[in-house]
Amino acid sequence: MHRKVTIEPFRIKTVEPIKLSTAEERRVWLQKAHYNPFLLTSDQVIIDLLTDSGTSAMSTEQWAGIMRGDESYAGARSWQRMEAEIKDLTGFPYILPTHQGRAAEHLLYSKLGGPGKVFIANTHFDTTRANIEFSGAKAIDCPVEAALHPEEELPFKGNMDIPSLLKTIDRYGAENIGAIILTVTNNSGGGQPVSMENARQIAEIAGEKGILFILDACRIAENAYFIKQREAGFENKSYREIAREMFRLADGAIMSAKKDALVNMGGFLALKDLDLALQCRTSLIITEGYSTYGGLSGRDMEAIAIGLREVFDPHYLEYRIRSTTYVGDKLHEMGVPIIRPVGGHAVYIDAKSFYPHIPPEQFPGQALACKLYEVAGIRACEIGSVMFGHYEEDGTFVPAAMELVRLAIPRRVYTQSHMDYVTEAFRELLDEREKVRGFRITYEPPFLRHFTAHFEHV
Repeated sequence: MHRKVTIEPFRIKTVEPIKLSTAEERRVWLQKAHYNPFLLTSDQVIIDLLTDSGTSAMSTEQWAGIMRGDESYAGARSWQRMEAEIKDLTGFPYILPTHQGRAAEHLLYSKLGGPGKVFIANTHFDTTRANIEFSGAKAIDCPVEAALHPEEELPFKGNMDIPSLLKTIDRYGAENIGAIILTVTNNSGGGQPVSMENARQIAEIAGEKGILFILDACRIAENAYFIKQREAGFENKSYREIAREMFRLADGAIMSAKKDALVNMGGFLALKDLDLALQCRTSLIITEGYSTYGGLSGRDMEAIAIGLREVFDPHYLEYRIRSTTYVGDKLHEMGVPIIRPVGGHAVYIDAKSFYPHIPPEQFPGQALACKLYEVAGIRACEIGSVMFGHYEEDGTFVPAAMELVRLAIPRRVYTQSHMDYVTEAFRELLDEREKVRGFRITYEPPFLRHFTAHFEHV
């Protein structure tokens, strides 16, 4: 019998206290943090939805693996287990461990990039774009048109737009394309999944034109869930089989293990090409650590090897996706504008529609993230013009394609009552929408400004 209620497929064995605070305390803390939720301390936050990266609760098996960690400098048993697991999953022969995904991005894109090079993605996320642009290369997004319309419902809104991909290749020349990057699920595009058919089309184009095809696979298990549920021909395949099939289409993959490997630290770069792998390995040894640990302890590698198995458990994935959908559906029913359908790891609020009186240059997403914290102590992440907007040389402001606030849900951490608290907070926000003001930036660094920028009310 199919039951409507989906329970957490785990028991809670240890608990971490949450420090409860008042709105008055939070207003003071937020002001001292220059109205940037990244600059708050964790004990000032009640429910932390800033990111799902590295915030998972590990299992008893993973904690047991922590105790088994082999901390040998070279050739540790823990590295052998992690390497074997990644090779089995991805099919790639050359594995480079890194302390997290952006380190793998730096290793690869500093080699492939440089002035005159262009990278094409369904949507580049912040660290990906920063690593590409830091090398002097150009990052171009080619999302499907529906991805730019939050209310439009399609099963695979994370797909890359194939006609736009082809036009971009023709415009810049295949020899100048550093790589085609497919992010699954599409984080900047609302956590939306990518179809296997889309990945196949990209693989064919990349192969025909001699362009490297890289999979950003940090949420590959969640993407596999959507393929099984929504794409014909995959109904009888396991989630792991689906993920393996997608990996086999690419020339390499980057993964932040802090997402779908269910760990607090770690990542890897996996490649088919030996020469490219050797070039990246040299940089790895200089910047990260020896090639069999790459900035990771043995215990981290044990936890990653175990997490890459646990994440494909069908009961876990059903709980994970349905619990995120629960939050999104509650907000949608309440009248909160969100990206539909609900993605895998997060619910994305359309801040432009939520605060139509705040123009993009006054950062409606930042205003919403700050108000949510002030009202309920909930920390969320702006994914809009703070993260992706910029000024042209003539001073013209170019806003982001969308003004979003992401409620990223950590894996195996919060219960349904925590999520009910989140949705109830939005009732108060809905009642006070017209009173909220936007922000201006008073300090920003040259790259990834959203992490450390300072703001003041307009």
